[in-house]
Amino acid sequence: MSEISQESAGSSRFHMIDVGAKVPTRRRAVASGRIWVGEEAYSRIRSGKMPKGDLLALAEVAGVQAAKRASEFIPLCHPLGLDQVLVRFEFEPENFALRAICEAVATAKTGVEMEALAGAQAALLSVYDLTKGVNPALWISDLHLELKEGGKSGVWAHPGKETVCGPFTKEKKSDSAVNEWAGISASVITSSDRVSKGLAEDRSGPTAVRWLQDKGVSVSRSIVVADEIEGLANAILERTSGTARVDVLVISGGTGLGPRDVTPESLAHAAAQVGSRMPFRKIPGVGELLRSGGSRHTPTAWLSRSEGAFLGRTLVILLPGSPKAVVEGLEQLQKLIPHLLQMSRGGGHS
Repeated sequence: MSEISQESAGSSRFHMIDVGAKVPTRRRAVASGRIWVGEEAYSRIRSGKMPKGDLLALAEVAGVQAAKRASEFIPLCHPLGLDQVLVRFEFEPENFALRAICEAVATAKTGVEMEALAGAQAALLSVYDLTKGVNPALWISDLHLELKEGGKSGVWAHPGKETVCGPFTKEKKSDSAVNEWAGISASVITSSDRVSKGLAEDRSGPTAVRWLQDKGVSVSRSIVVADEIEGLANAILERTSGTARVDVLVISGGTGLGPRDVTPESLAHAAAQVGSRMPFRKIPGVGELLRSGGSRHTPTAWLSRSEGAFLGRTLVILLPGSPKAVVEGLEQLQKLIPHLLQMSRGGGHS
C-alpha cells in the first residue's frame, strides 16, 4: 500500500463543515467584478447591437444559474435553497467597462458568499463569451465580496472597497415599504462603561445607526454613556421629550444580569421622573419576541432583559450590546416598528 493510501485510510484530507447544529437565519451577500471590453464593444453593448443578441439579459441569466448551482462546482460549498438571486450591470464609460453585481439571499445555516461570487463571475464570463468576437482583448478583474449579512458576524463590509450596500433592496422597494419608514426619526444610545472610558470601540451603536439609516430613518444625537442609572436616564429623557424628541430610541447594552447591567432600571427611572406627564407603557410582546428569536442563535438569549416600551410618544427598544444581537433584534422588529408608531398615533391595524 502506498504512503498516500495509508494516510488516507485513517482520515479524510478534507471535510465539509458540519452546520447541523446551527439555526437557519436570513443570509445575504453581494459580490461584484468588472470586465473591460474596449471602446467598440462597449458602444455596441450599450446600443444593443451585439452579434449574438441581448448580451446583458443573457449574462444576467447566466449569473442566476451559476449562483443556484455554486455547490456543484465548489467541492465543500454547502447546497442551499436560495430565496432570491438578482444580477445587474453598471456601465463605466470612463473605462469602457461593465461592472457585474450579484446579490444572493437565503434563509440558511451558512452564508451565501460563494453563491454571490459565483453569480458575479458567471455573469462576467457570459459577457466575455458574447463579446470576444468583437474584441478578443478582454479583461476580467476585481471580483470580490462587497458585503455579507447574517450569522455570527452580523454585517460585514469589505474594508478595502466601496460597497454597494443593498443595490437591489434599495431599488426594488415598493412604495408602501418606503412610506412606512418615511419621516421616522431615531436616536441610538450605547450603554457601556468600557466604551465610555475609551477602553473599547463602540461597534453596536454604529451598527444600529446603519441599520436604521438603510431603512430611510433620520438618525441624530447618538451617544455613548456609562452604565449609570442617573446618566442613562437623563440621556433617555433628552431624546423622549421636548423639541429634541425622536420617534424611536434604540439602546444597546446593559440588558444582561451583571451588576453593571442597568438599562431596564434606567428606563424605569426615567419614566418615574416624569410621572403622569409622559405615559410609560411597556410592550411585553417585544421582549418576548426578541428572546424567542435570539434563542434560535444562542440559549442564553432567554437571560436577556431586552424589552420595548413607549415613554410618552417615543418607542424605546432595549437590545443587547453586541452588533450581532442588534442586527438580529432589529430584523425581528422590522415589520413591527412602523406599525407600533402608527398605532401609538391612533392608527388602525392596517
